[in-house]
Order: sequence, then structure tokens, then C-alpha cells
Amino acid sequence: MKGVLLLCTLLLAPCGGGSDPGAAWPTHMACRNGDLQVFYQSCDPLQDFGFSIDQCSRQVRPNVNIRFGIILRQDISHLFLDVTLVSKGVTILSYSYPICEEDLPKFSFCGRRKGEQIYYAGPIGNSEFDIPQGKYEILLELYNEHRSIVACANATVLCS
Repeated sequence: MKGVLLLCTLLLAPCGGGSDPGAAWPTHMACRNGDLQVFYQSCDPLQDFGFSIDQCSRQVRPNVNIRFGIILRQDISHLFLDVTLVSKGVTILSYSYPICEEDLPKFSFCGRRKGEQIYYAGPIGNSEFDIPQGKYEILLELYNEHRSIVACANATVLCS
């Protein structure tokens, strides 16, 4: 029980105890493997979250296994993901994907309410591709039907 309380405190309290409103969340490593590093920082000033990628490889395979954990500050009867990929200051991809729709829930956490925890460990469907050498910035935003942010992150991919 003490571990759950500590986890909740860490996820809900801003970095540095909240005394500095400009304080940023720490940078987390999602994966690292030789020539590939993926790290992220929450861009939500009120909440951090946990995310990791099991297979860290330049050759991205279909159905990569991830882990994601967060305590919800918003209901998610609908949940959407927006992804923006930037390289050298130029947006090269913008993508929106419905994760939870009222008539078509794709995951068991769809329909969860404010205050509940989401922990997902499993595959995400994607195309197979190789990550080209370079540095990429990725903005990820999860939001509900009211456009309220559920989670957001600024991620960096370094591929040498």
C-alpha cells in the first residue's frame, strides 16, 4: 500500500514539490540499444507518466511491445493520439489515431474514469520500417473527447 501511495505522489506532484511552477519533469529513457536511444519528458505541467519500449531497435517491427502507466486526471470514454514528427526543425509527419471510441474500444482501459489507473503492457500495431540515422523530435498528445489532455510528451529519438 505504501508503494502505491508513493507512486501516486510521484506521478501527481510536480517535480521539485511544486514550489517552482517553471520546473520541468525529469527526462526518462524509453529504450536504449547501441545506436538507438529514445527518451521523453512529460509536457503536462501537472502530471508525469511511465513509458517504455521492450524492443529497442532501428528496425521497428510490427506489434512492438510497450508499457505505459498513468493515473487519469480526465475520463476517457473517447481517447485520441496525435503524433507530430520533426526533423531539423521541419515537420515531416502529423498523424491522428483514435484509441478509444464509444462504439469501438480497442483496449481494455477504454471507458476508465478520472482517478483510475491505466497500465498497459502489450503490443501496438504499426508498420515495419527502419529508423534513418539522425535526431528526431516527437510530440505525442493523448486527449479525450473534450480535447482535455490526458498525457503529453516531448520525445527525442537519436539514431546513429
